[in-house]
Amino acid sequence: MVRIDVTGAGGVRLAAWEFADPPKQTGEIERVPGVLLLHGLMGRASHWASSARWLAERHRAVALDQRCHGQSDKPAEGPYTREVYVEDAEAALVQLGLAPAVLIGHAMGALTAWQLAARRPDLVRGLVICDMRASALGAASQREWESWFKAWPVPFATLADVRKWFGEDDPWVERPHASRGEFYAEVMAESPDGWRPVFEPEQMLRTRETWVHDAHWEELAQVECPALVVRGLDGELGRAEAQEMVRVLPKGEYAEVADAGHLVHYDQPEAWRAAVEPFLNRVLGE
Repeated sequence: MVRIDVTGAGGVRLAAWEFADPPKQTGEIERVPGVLLLHGLMGRASHWASSARWLAERHRAVALDQRCHGQSDKPAEGPYTREVYVEDAEAALVQLGLAPAVLIGHAMGALTAWQLAARRPDLVRGLVICDMRASALGAASQREWESWFKAWPVPFATLADVRKWFGEDDPWVERPHASRGEFYAEVMAESPDGWRPVFEPEQMLRTRETWVHDAHWEELAQVECPALVVRGLDGELGRAEAQEMVRVLPKGEYAEVADAGHLVHYDQPEAWRAAVEPFLNRVLGE
């Protein structure tokens, strides 16, 4: 895995991670299809490690730590707008020479991906949307998140405590799953008093507030490239809404993964691959 820094909107430094040695010659780079992976809110590039490794067998797979996440810059005053997140992803595609690329996004990363695909169709040849709703979530949803962050028993004494709380004890979760504990352990760092998240919860809330009050159907309808909507059977994206998203997309397709919640690629990595890989093969003509 190789780190490559990207300059995002407003000069923010973004950490991108390539999951194979990059091609040495320009012509070789042009022959290898590019894939950019965008994590969700609170996520980081390393959450895509399993997917990126099989993608890297045939593609140039790069995962981006988005602003305020992972090892990218976390500007205290933002901005955290939808526009800058999209501009950051655009900068990554251009500066890394990935375009025209397939974008694979989870949750917030999926929204960023389809907004970029609508805005810059020349940069995007295919799109995978993983468990992200197009409808407005509303003010009540944001208040629930504020309460949820306040309930975190930080600092955690050990990583085992992190895994147990998020995987078993979190009262906000209806369907406990060990993979959820692993997911959150990945975004913790050790501090003098215990384990704390690598992000600032206040920045996550301010980022989330920029999209939860609005619906995003119009941008979805502007996506020209083939697009696959994937949902976990027990995820946050319901089947009816997912199928409506497929209908609205000019070239939409649908897949669902059984025994998976919101963290589809973490819950069921093999079934996730089985859902996504045939689509990629068709889009990239393989």
